Amino acid sequence: MDRKPRFIDIHVVQPVPYANLNRDDTNSVKTMLYGDALRTRISSQSWKRAIREHFQDTLGDNALRTRRIGERVAEVLCSRGWEKALAERAGAHVAAGSSIKWEVAKGKDKQPITNKVLTNALVYLAESAVEELADIAEAHKDTLTTDFTGRGKTKPESALKGKIDKVLTNRNGVINLFGRMLAEVDRADVDGAVQVAHAFTTHTTEIELDYFAAVDDVTAMRGDETGSGHMGTAEFSTGTFYRFATVDLQELIKNLSDDKDMVLEAARELAGQFLLSFIESLPQAKKNSTAPHTLPHLVHVAVRSDRPLSFAAAFEEPVRSAEHGGYVGRSVQSVDAYSKAANTLLGPERVLHAAHASLHFDKLEHLGERHASFEALVTTSIGIALAEAPQ
Repeated sequence: MDRKPRFIDIHVVQPVPYANLNRDDTNSVKTMLYGDALRTRISSQSWKRAIREHFQDTLGDNALRTRRIGERVAEVLCSRGWEKALAERAGAHVAAGSSIKWEVAKGKDKQPITNKVLTNALVYLAESAVEELADIAEAHKDTLTTDFTGRGKTKPESALKGKIDKVLTNRNGVINLFGRMLAEVDRADVDGAVQVAHAFTTHTTEIELDYFAAVDDVTAMRGDETGSGHMGTAEFSTGTFYRFATVDLQELIKNLSDDKDMVLEAARELAGQFLLSFIESLPQAKKNSTAPHTLPHLVHVAVRSDRPLSFAAAFEEPVRSAEHGGYVGRSVQSVDAYSKAANTLLGPERVLHAAHASLHFDKLEHLGERHASFEALVTTSIGIALAEAPQ
């Protein structure tokens, strides 16, 4: 059987010192029970945003996710010399002109703000599409006579009704890779080509409470009072994380099929940059007080023919610390051992390419060729996975 590349799996083992990269609604560290052991968890949504921002910064191919598309269009029209009040009215007509339900925003006093229209769903579109929406408003400038006051029993109809949806279906590389859910607009949904797992510690963790106090500089200078200017507590944890994601090459090619001549080149660029962004990105919560900017100790990439394979089960039994402390070494050994066992069980012929890069660990036997840098690892893997378009 001639097996073709279909999925690129990426596995990462990364230690993170005292930090709280992803908080819940009470500012607590996110956790999960796995193998009856408490782990620190970082949600896929949180890490995916960090990946997307790194991806966009590198490629310069930005997307915008917002309910405030009307305000954004108004800003563009103002930059073109429109009077502010007219630009805001035009922005309101754009926001109310799509198939997405909308409402007039209210201020702190609970009163409607004239011509500040919010879509009820987040619009996710290429940043360049904002200019196209502004062009539509400009082409119909004379018809934009109605204000959206938020008062009265009936909502006014946008003069741009029926002219906005087509722009919202446009997409760029970011949307082709990460996908888009916009059910209210026909043909706007895009199935994502990447899947990202929640990251979790390979071992049991404990949440630590940090008591802190802030000095009042004037009080300290004068010395006329005792006590601090502010005090409180915050939650943190430490741990070695297992991270996993996979790229569905067939889905990515399908999303790029509008440009048949450039589809392979575009797929290589998007998949390659996704892998590098997955490696280098880090959620930024509490970064100013923890600076947790570590690198992965191990990155393993596997090109598979028929299905992705997460190694999360390698850590269902939590890793114990080494004799003199530390979880990284035993976590990496677990990835190596699980790779051997799982690939033997499934059939080694389903792994078409395997390679890794690491800070050390010279004796890894089941993770393929070792590369000296992350970039070399990714470039080689992408070249093999996308030598031709997946069938």
